[in-house]
Amino acid sequence: MPIVTVRLAKGRDIATKRAVVEAVTNAVVSTLNVRPEWVTVLLEELDRENWSTGGELHIDKFGEGFGEQGVGKPSR
Repeated sequence: MPIVTVRLAKGRDIATKRAVVEAVTNAVVSTLNVRPEWVTVLLEELDRENWSTGGELHIDKFGEGFGEQGVGKPSR
């Protein structure tokens, strides 16, 4: 039973989450030759204030809401 964890920033809508779990499930099924009902996909949503890259919190680096559906590019 494959278990896949996808970590992503909070803010994606339910349609996007459905699409990503379907795509991940399909990739695992075709790659590992297992049944879809054997594949578990866990979505872990992270607050930008609890996530950093290069020593800078994403909330500071990219601004409020960056990465959410329809929100644009970083200010840098």
